Amino acid sequence: MSDLQEQQQQQLGIMAKIPCEVRGLARTRCPLCTKLFSSPKILPCLHTFCMACLEQLEPFSVLSVQGEDSDSTSEGSWLQDHRQPPLSILCPICDTEVGLPPGGTHDLTTDHLAMNEVLQETLQAPGPGILCDLCVDGEAVKHCPICKANLCHFCCQAHRRQKKTASHAVVGLEDTKGYSQTGKPILCPSHPSEELTLFCEQCDQPVCRDCVVGQHRQHPYDFAANVIHKHGDSMRELLKSTQLHVGTLEGALRHIEGVSSAICSRVEAVAGEIRTFADGYIRAIEEHRNRLLKQLEDLKVQKETLLHLQKVQLEQLLMDMRTGVEFTERLLTCGSDLEILLIKGVVANRLRKLNKVDYNIHPGVEDGIQFSPREKAGQCCGYAVFGTLLNRTVDPAKCVLQGEGLHSARQNQQASFTLLCKDTSGEQMGRGGEPVRVTITHKDKKDCTHGVVANHCSVTDFLWSPSYDTMASDRSTIKPSVCDKRDGTYHFSYTPEELGAYTICICVKGQHVQGSPFTLTVKNKFRKHQGVFHCCSFCSSGGQKAARCACGGTMPGGYQGCGHGHKGHPGCPHWSCCGRAAENSECPAVPPGENSQRGLLKTVAL
Repeated sequence: MSDLQEQQQQQLGIMAKIPCEVRGLARTRCPLCTKLFSSPKILPCLHTFCMACLEQLEPFSVLSVQGEDSDSTSEGSWLQDHRQPPLSILCPICDTEVGLPPGGTHDLTTDHLAMNEVLQETLQAPGPGILCDLCVDGEAVKHCPICKANLCHFCCQAHRRQKKTASHAVVGLEDTKGYSQTGKPILCPSHPSEELTLFCEQCDQPVCRDCVVGQHRQHPYDFAANVIHKHGDSMRELLKSTQLHVGTLEGALRHIEGVSSAICSRVEAVAGEIRTFADGYIRAIEEHRNRLLKQLEDLKVQKETLLHLQKVQLEQLLMDMRTGVEFTERLLTCGSDLEILLIKGVVANRLRKLNKVDYNIHPGVEDGIQFSPREKAGQCCGYAVFGTLLNRTVDPAKCVLQGEGLHSARQNQQASFTLLCKDTSGEQMGRGGEPVRVTITHKDKKDCTHGVVANHCSVTDFLWSPSYDTMASDRSTIKPSVCDKRDGTYHFSYTPEELGAYTICICVKGQHVQGSPFTLTVKNKFRKHQGVFHCCSFCSSGGQKAARCACGGTMPGGYQGCGHGHKGHPGCPHWSCCGRAAENSECPAVPPGENSQRGLLKTVAL
């Protein structure tokens, strides 16, 4: 950092060093030294300081002098070379950059108001007063308004004895009216012995009599008392405009203060609401946590009880089985023929009874206990909470399928079906992520290469598991379409290319679902009717004799088309392209004239 930058930083820090109570001092004291003003100077920002205090301020920017090799912006060079005054300083109060005149702080405008106020405060303060302006020895007790001089007792008597000043009426300094008249005459800075009594219009500044015959020669001028009205009125107009801005700014500041106060109040209120909400939410979460832990503990006890009961039953059955086996083996090994024949009935009945006992080799309950933190768990203490225990497991035997695509499909058209996973009680699972396996196999063309569009083979093996979240093919890398609805339903879609019968196998957790495998029939693409659905050719063609109909009917008089619906021609509305009577039917695309003679019988006259 350069010396000038350091000086600027120091100057910027002066404002922070001025205490708040100093800024509110009386107009007679300098804000920097806090003493009575001594040679007060007014800055362009209208803040007054002692000239000595201003000279101690560091320059904010320095005017460089051409032709010098030394650093003219350094603090030392400015202090040592007064021929290079600072260009500007920062006001210690408002932090405004103030440009200085060529003569530096000495050429700044003197604050005579401050000087008068200092004089008045000195007079009112206890202790020694001001000195006499004439003898400079005695204490001044009188003031001559005409001479604007403060006089001691001796000089006051001499002032009255002199013929020139004998008519001057002096007032006592103790007189309140005299306090505003104690100011000294303002002397010309260029001619210290002359008082400023004139005003140069061209230079717009007060001048003395010597100035108008010297530097301001031929400049228009007048007495200050004569031009004060014009310049005073101009300043009053500016004052009015400024006062409007002052009122506006004060109103804006009051509004800002009001908004700031409202913000503080609102922030405190909202902070209280946040704390209340957070405390309540914490209590709700803690209560929900305790509920979940209790549910988990109850679930553990329930499962352990069921497993213990199943274990006791199996242990008792095993003991009975072992008893029967050991007894029978000992009988057959050690018993005589007669002993075997005598006891065989009892033993056989027992073994038959044991063999008929129905038991489950699988545990009666599963360890499928999961925690779903994102699932809604209702409300607790008036707050919505999340996180539930998932104990339900899917039962493949209770799962069902829906959709026409499970049994029939059209060639090269997308078909679909939906799998609904249910638990052991038959209720639909409220979550997804189950491992589902779907296999579609062509019954007749197992070696064909046009089974499904997804992988161009007759066997399409769809495997979905929550770890992939997609469908995977055992014989192709192409992924068919599957959508886990995350509510226990799975939507499958496929597009067959080959006609014929297919077998669809659907497994959940490695077991076939209810009804699996299913038989799928793939038919030709649905054919739309190319003709018109009419009552007869006569009406649809506007009476043209050459118009024909696929029903094969004709009319007498040379008409090649049918006349169903007219007198002597019974029949019903039908398609002109195939003769079918169902409007929403599929068109078999039978050429006209190839139908049976039944159509002809409907159109001939009875």
